[in-house]
Order: sequence, then structure tokens, then C-alpha cells
Amino acid sequence: MRTKNFIATVFLLAVTASSWAARPFVTDDARLTTAGSCQLESWVRVYRASSEVWALPACNPTGNFELTLGQGRAYYDAAGREPADDYIFQVKTLFRKLETNSYGYGIAAGTVRHPAISPGPNLFGNNYVYFPYSASFADDKLVMHLNAGWLKERGTEKNLATWGVGTEWNVNERVTWLVEAFGESNPHSYWQAGGRFSLIPHLLQIDTTVGRATGANRDNRWISLGLRFTPASLF
Repeated sequence: MRTKNFIATVFLLAVTASSWAARPFVTDDARLTTAGSCQLESWVRVYRASSEVWALPACNPTGNFELTLGQGRAYYDAAGREPADDYIFQVKTLFRKLETNSYGYGIAAGTVRHPAISPGPNLFGNNYVYFPYSASFADDKLVMHLNAGWLKERGTEKNLATWGVGTEWNVNERVTWLVEAFGESNPHSYWQAGGRFSLIPHLLQIDTTVGRATGANRDNRWISLGLRFTPASLF
């Protein structure tokens, strides 16, 4: 993939709004980190001409107010290109908690600082807000997530609408299959599918997905591998 085309693609992927769900979703859910605790989500995403590594710690000190502060680093195959870092800060709260065979919704807002152009379809924007909605069916066997949001690009001053739709099928206590689509008001949309496996239920999970930009060639495909650590109580 030519470097010029890769940079253009990366920029288009980076200017959408940020949403953080339980790995490996990009579409967010109407859930929070366990009250009085923190969690860590980290992952590696590999493309044909680059890769990226992310770590996103999040804490819920009061029970209904989650704070996320994290960092990502991109590595490029092109000679002479230095790694690029991005920094994220987000707050999130719920108006209705998601419960079994019911629904929940909330609001999240945040900002992303780009010392350099960020890669990946992470639904990142400079400043953003979005509304996550989730619904549970069949005693949590099937859970669906919807996102609607807005972002403003600091560089271009553009205002864009963002969206996401995700579904998780909980096969049992350890195995979950996932599929989702997401994008923004410009004609840029993406999809990914994969699974999550609990090494230690409710504490340690691993996941993997494959995805690509809709209608894109093989250079825009990715594979991701993630790890999620969710202790029940830290303070």
C-alpha cells in the first residue's frame, strides 16, 4: 500500500467519534466499570502496512461515573516513519442501567489529542459526545448495542454525526461471539466480527476480531487481539 494512500485512509478513520465498549467492540454499551473498581483494556491491531497498540484504564469511583484515560501508539512499515502517539480522556454516566431482559442508556463525552495522525477505525474525534443504548434478550443470551453521536474536528472545524450497531451472542459463561458495524456521516463505514473468551469469568478475558472498511481492498483489513482485566473491587 502506498504511503500517501495509507495516510489519507488513516486520517479518514481517525476523525470519527470515540466509543469504548467491552473489548473488542468499538460500539459502546450501556454499562460501566464495576463500582469502586477499575479495569484495563488493551489490544494490538495489525494492518498490512502498520500496527497499533492501545491501553485504556477506566475507573468508576462513585458507582455511576466512569473515567477513562489512555494512550495508543502506531507503528509503520514505511522506512523513516516514526511511531505516533494519541491520548484519550473520556467520562461516561448512565441514565438507566442495563438489566437482564431490559434496556439501558447513557451519555459519554471526551477528547482526543493527536500529536500525529492516528490510525485505525477506532471512532476517534478531537471532541465528541455520544449516547449508548443497550438491550438484553433471552436472559442475556443476546445483547444489542446502538450508538448515536457527534464530533467536531479541531483541524477542519467539521461537525460529523457518528453511529454504531453491535450484537453479542453469549454462548455460555466463557464464550461470546460478536459482530458490529460503525461509521460517520461521511461515506465511511466499517465492520468487524470475532469472539471473546473468559479465561477467568468476570475477571480476565481475551478476544480477537477481523474487520475492514466497507468496500475497501485487502490493505484496509485488520486483525486485533485484546486482553481485558476487570477486578471486582480496588477501593
